[in-house]
Amino acid sequence: MNAQDDNSAPARTGMRRIFPPWEYRHLRAWAAARIAGGIVCTVCGVLTLSFGGSDGATYGWAAVFLGGAALALAGGYWELTIARSASPRT
Repeated sequence: MNAQDDNSAPARTGMRRIFPPWEYRHLRAWAAARIAGGIVCTVCGVLTLSFGGSDGATYGWAAVFLGGAALALAGGYWELTIARSASPRT
């Protein structure tokens, strides 16, 4: 009566609940992509500060780029630490 349905997915635990299954399976690749995006955003922010004028819009756009870079780099680093601490596949 209380048998588990054969079509249901197994319960996810721990960090597997945070990430979608397709992202968790390739966590190192997604982390590398986030870090690469963070580097691109950093370059865009530095270029905006270098070639922009001294008006407030330049600093605003640079803050957007550099803030996004900080979030992307932090997210990539976090995913790399999760990938390192994950138990090896069997």
